[in-house]
Amino acid sequence: MDKAMEESMMGALENVIDPELGIDIVNLGLVYGVHLDDEGRAGVEMTLTSMGCPMGPQIVSGVEQALAELPEVKDTTVNIVWNPPWDKDKMSRYAKIALGVS
Repeated sequence: MDKAMEESMMGALENVIDPELGIDIVNLGLVYGVHLDDEGRAGVEMTLTSMGCPMGPQIVSGVEQALAELPEVKDTTVNIVWNPPWDKDKMSRYAKIALGVS
């Protein structure tokens, strides 16, 4: 996968908003990596802000819908991982400012 496709996928994922925090999952630092194979199968490795996140299924559905809008993507698999654990240091400067986190 080339850099332009990775950027397109990450850009699409910026449209997926964490409903509890109101910030997209990319700026929250929840997306650890994306890939796309030659058959159009996309993979997303990501985490959630907590293991018991009640919005997890909604966020995963949003990821699948966002990537489905890219013509190169035929199918998406989301792999939720807990290591490394998410913390506020993974957030972008934008997300920290928006949430008032230092």
